[in-house]
Amino acid sequence: MTYSDDWRDKARRIRLLALDVDGVLTDGTLHFQSDGQETKSFNILDGLGIKLLQQNGVAVALITGRESPMVSRRAEALGIAHVAQGREDKLVALTALCAQLGLPLNAVAYCGDDLPDLAAIRAAGLGLSVNNAPDYVRAHADWVPSRSGGQGAVREICDALLSCQGRWDACLAPYLDGQG
Repeated sequence: MTYSDDWRDKARRIRLLALDVDGVLTDGTLHFQSDGQETKSFNILDGLGIKLLQQNGVAVALITGRESPMVSRRAEALGIAHVAQGREDKLVALTALCAQLGLPLNAVAYCGDDLPDLAAIRAAGLGLSVNNAPDYVRAHADWVPSRSGGQGAVREICDALLSCQGRWDACLAPYLDGQG
């Protein structure tokens, strides 16, 4: 995949990838069982991409407007230490996390899919959205992967960041050698 020089420059600075959950890590569909329990589906490709990113020095955070035990469980399984649930004020949450981590906003990539994400997308050093987000959200993103939320969009983002940061070949090598 080819990226513009501006995109590559922004991607090289990224030290934190912050993600919305519903519509980004999931397809945005909410499933409720008859007993009221909620379930979510996460894409396994996204999970490995997140792990590879973290192994290569880029932290990952989840900032979601809803509260869900499935989000906590998925974050734990992926080793994501920074999780903010019940936060419709995405930019406020992102700014607070940056202050806590000592990172400027230009070292952050933020991916969201709807109106509550717009301010964070616009403020981040690399604003991202997903292919199935509304046009008026995608219009404010620096880049939109070809895949939809919950369908590997986050993996595409992780792979692109690793590639632009010159780390993709090192990520791929263990799998080519049967050591991955």
